[in-house]
Amino acid sequence: MGIQDIIEGKKQWRAHVARVKALPPDYQIVYREMQKYFFKVGPVDLSDGTLLPGIVDFFEEGVAAGTGVLELVGEDVAAFCDDLIKDSRTYADVYQESVTGKPGPTGT
Repeated sequence: MGIQDIIEGKKQWRAHVARVKALPPDYQIVYREMQKYFFKVGPVDLSDGTLLPGIVDFFEEGVAAGTGVLELVGEDVAAFCDDLIKDSRTYADVYQESVTGKPGPTGT
């Protein structure tokens, strides 16, 4: 990874954060809780994927439609998050593999 890649990554992250800050306060709260959850639980490829920007896209569409954030994701935000990453390899899978020496349920 070169310096240009780092600079570009920072630009993309700042643009992403600006989009989050443009959301209504209730959407921002739910987004930040989802982000914390993903950073703790996984998936392993979170930084390489489109998960977080996809959530912002989804939230922006909800705002445009006048829908409340809990109408979009439901009352159980953690269950919504789990459903989004159900087929992804998580840090729990990596840990389990390191302990048992065998691939986890979603490992390859």
